[in-house]
Amino acid sequence: MKLLKIAGIFMTLGVSIVCNAQTTNTKDIKTSPEAPFDYVVEQFADIKVLRYQIPGWENLTLNEQKLVYYLTQAGYSGRDIGWDQHYKYNLKIRKALENIYVNYKGDKKSNDWKNFEIYIKRVWFANGIHHHYSNDKIKPAFSIAYFDGLMKATKTSLSPAIVAVLFNDADAKKVNLDESKGLLEGSAINFYGKGISAKEVEAFYAKKTSPDSKRPYSFGLNSKLVRNSKGQLEEKVWKSGGMYGAAIDKIVYWLEKAKMVAENKQQGDAIGLLISYYKTGSLKTWDDYNIAWSQATEGNIDYINSFIEVYNDPLGYRGSYESIVQIKDFDMSKKMEVISKNAQWFEDNSPLLPENKKKNVVGVSYKTVVVAGESGDSSPATPIGVNLPNSDWIRAEHGSKSVSLGNIIDSYNKAGGKGRLQEFANDAEEIALAVKYAELGDKMHTALHEVIGHASGQINPGVGTPKETLKSYASTLEEGRADLVGLYYVYNPKIQELGLVDDWKKLGMESYDSYIRNGLMGQLVRLEPGANIEEAHMRNRQYVSAWVFEKGKNDNVIEKITRNGKTYFNITNYDKLHDIFGQLLREIQRIKSEGDYEAGKALVENYGVKVDQKIHAEVLERNKQFSSAPYSGFVNPVLVPKFDAKGNIISIKVKQPKSFAEQMVNYSKTYGFLPLEN
Repeated sequence: MKLLKIAGIFMTLGVSIVCNAQTTNTKDIKTSPEAPFDYVVEQFADIKVLRYQIPGWENLTLNEQKLVYYLTQAGYSGRDIGWDQHYKYNLKIRKALENIYVNYKGDKKSNDWKNFEIYIKRVWFANGIHHHYSNDKIKPAFSIAYFDGLMKATKTSLSPAIVAVLFNDADAKKVNLDESKGLLEGSAINFYGKGISAKEVEAFYAKKTSPDSKRPYSFGLNSKLVRNSKGQLEEKVWKSGGMYGAAIDKIVYWLEKAKMVAENKQQGDAIGLLISYYKTGSLKTWDDYNIAWSQATEGNIDYINSFIEVYNDPLGYRGSYESIVQIKDFDMSKKMEVISKNAQWFEDNSPLLPENKKKNVVGVSYKTVVVAGESGDSSPATPIGVNLPNSDWIRAEHGSKSVSLGNIIDSYNKAGGKGRLQEFANDAEEIALAVKYAELGDKMHTALHEVIGHASGQINPGVGTPKETLKSYASTLEEGRADLVGLYYVYNPKIQELGLVDDWKKLGMESYDSYIRNGLMGQLVRLEPGANIEEAHMRNRQYVSAWVFEKGKNDNVIEKITRNGKTYFNITNYDKLHDIFGQLLREIQRIKSEGDYEAGKALVENYGVKVDQKIHAEVLERNKQFSSAPYSGFVNPVLVPKFDAKGNIISIKVKQPKSFAEQMVNYSKTYGFLPLEN
């Protein structure tokens, strides 16, 4: 998609997360002058929970509102799937924790109870017991004896073996990318049966062939790989009547309602194919759906729903469940169509090797959208941008859709501050550039990353898909590649010629400042002391920044400055840095085009994994003065339908949930469709 995840700290620094973003036009947002909209719900541990609005909701027709409502209900209906995918015991653990939370009548002023509340909120936020970003298991700050007392007081049942897991070091990592520990053996993700090795998985899928080798199926995307009673590997397909069938049937129920109120035939046909895919599990139907969906560009409403991103699979096969329902932001989308229409120019003028360039960039659509509801891996921690479908051959032949989640970005910006910018920026000039150009630079980088970046380049004939050739490094290399496309063109007069910016050079300078500042320092606040970087997007930001820093050392392109015991990075030559970004872009595209696993591994491992522990300690110390949590996510607005005497929807109102806990408990009650054993 490449999903663009973001956390609150980085918006305050004026820098990108996976790629930068910009606020949407908020002129239509209606807030009472007596009660200004409160963007912050609460903060706990390293998490800040925010709200977002749905500007322009009142301007939708009732039919459009119904479509949004049905699609959001379909999305929420699959919520349990994501929890179970993340860890085999998550649903049992959630049920136990929520039973305690709702029914405990004891002392709620004690530190132990407060720590329990923080723990369950962290688990809710992560959709399981592993941190949503670091993948480390979240350890309770209360004793096992206290937890046993809570269970006894509330008549809660949870097996001693599972209780022990909450407190011990078993299943410590949701997704492990350290090959020395075993990619599957070291991962707690619930995509593979116990005892299955990476080599067995690769051998299993090596035997599968697609009818057309140039249009390969996404084998493994919608199934769990297990060992049967005969010791043979087989897939448990996620479909109606199969694994996760109880939840999938509910998804289908709401999708069928959505199809009946589709805005046009193309949209309705695409929804119909998604329904067929959920019913059959056919990967051929999945491809047909993605083609139809990518070409259904008319209408005001769009959506993402299914098993899509493979970041949670250390082998890159299996898709995590997610859903986003979105409404077009007409003003901002119109402006960004300019980039889409000039996609071929950007490809032709890129620094890629000639044989790696696409001769015909097809059908890249870009919109800024207003989110109306999110679920699965898109909630509570949400992307800020999306580019789909992921299949390289579909993108090449039929095009793709790119969106920027405008109201989500707007909420991030309105809930943030500028303190960290002033702390970590090198000088007053850098701060002034950020104040003036950060938001616009973020928007431009997002658009270039999504529309041009993920659509650019081609794989050489006969070379396998990135998950086959680049394996566990495919995701981070792809995100770095798209980031570099954005960086290369955000500092280019073409974007001014297209009427998108007033001063391309200053905007580009700010984008370069913020990217390097984040890649080499800012994002380190997310890591525990001594930790390596394992998350794919953090790896890509560091290896891009560290590589260009090293390659520019002879010319002092980026100088490392120590002043009053604090470290800063100062770009001395933006033109040369632009060229170096182009060199790295060319190399990563070559790696992808040729399937050069060893070169890709060397780039990521040498530049993107290890952390300068001295700088890390310094960054953590300097960050202590700021109270804002490093990670942010959202509660969803609640769509409340009103019915007539015959049961027909006559209106739908938007309300905000009272609290994070209220929404989480309500979701479990309303959308808890899966049995505790899958």
